[in-house]
Amino acid sequence: MDYVRLGGTGMRVSRICLGMMSYGDPSWQEWVLDEERGEPLVRRAADAGVTFFDTADVYSSGVSEEVTGRVLRKIFPNREDYVLATKVFFPVGKAINDSGLSRKHIHAAIDASLRRLGTDYVDLYQIHRWDDHTPIEETMEALHDVVRAGKVRYLGASTMYAWQFAKAQHVAEVNGWTRFVSMQNHYNLLYREEEREMVPLCVDQGVGMIPWSPLARGLLARAGSADQGTTRAGSDWRIENLYGGPSDAAVLERVAETAAERGVAPARVALAWLLAQPGVTAPIIGATKDRHVDDAVAAASLSLTDKELAYLAEPYQTRPIAH
Repeated sequence: MDYVRLGGTGMRVSRICLGMMSYGDPSWQEWVLDEERGEPLVRRAADAGVTFFDTADVYSSGVSEEVTGRVLRKIFPNREDYVLATKVFFPVGKAINDSGLSRKHIHAAIDASLRRLGTDYVDLYQIHRWDDHTPIEETMEALHDVVRAGKVRYLGASTMYAWQFAKAQHVAEVNGWTRFVSMQNHYNLLYREEEREMVPLCVDQGVGMIPWSPLARGLLARAGSADQGTTRAGSDWRIENLYGGPSDAAVLERVAETAAERGVAPARVALAWLLAQPGVTAPIIGATKDRHVDDAVAAASLSLTDKELAYLAEPYQTRPIAH
């Protein structure tokens, strides 16, 4: 496993990040694994060198953070041995202020996340979405305060327009507040609209990208296969919303073809392509089976040629932006 700095920081992370949304309370989503079933997969990833783990307070309504904290404490002897990320924005409770990016919610949410995670701090605290109803000045100052309080080491953002991200960074800079060091954006071979503005912005500003859904909800992993998909694929309404573009079939065909030529799983090819893109630090992979972990780890050491990278990218046609 290779380790690289997250954006312009001095903190090093594994080139694969394990998404912890898959572990928590199965009653939240039927594809979620409980702690007993999820722990072996987290251990498998850690044994392979993965030290970067991402969750959010909303996953399993907080249970994912609880499971994440317990499992990581079992696996790693020291808190400094891994990098822990979580997120804030979506509602976990039912009170009127239990969502968004207000000062009130951010301070309450970080304390609740720390309690569930069983730790004194998180390494990367991310805003899960942009809040149209809270002044960005209020949000950035509140985030700076939790950094100054020692509860958070670095700040990150996720899924927004480039102008919004630039505005947030500018507000932080002119006020002397903490800036975002990472962007968790939607980016894969089937969805590349981030290349319009967000990718160039992050590359120019030295912001590390940690893409979510790097395998397009598993569609890229099943390229060229008769496999009808997973439990999640059959119940995830967002697949239809996010994918199904005019070039998907051609891209999937080329992923399958390249994988066959290489003698590897399509997931490895798709992840290797993403890892080769400018500014990408560590894709966040979901794993509910051993092979999901193994393919992701193997992808980190799979070097595609310039010809292969271009061949995989060539069929893509732009599509409406989908968040």
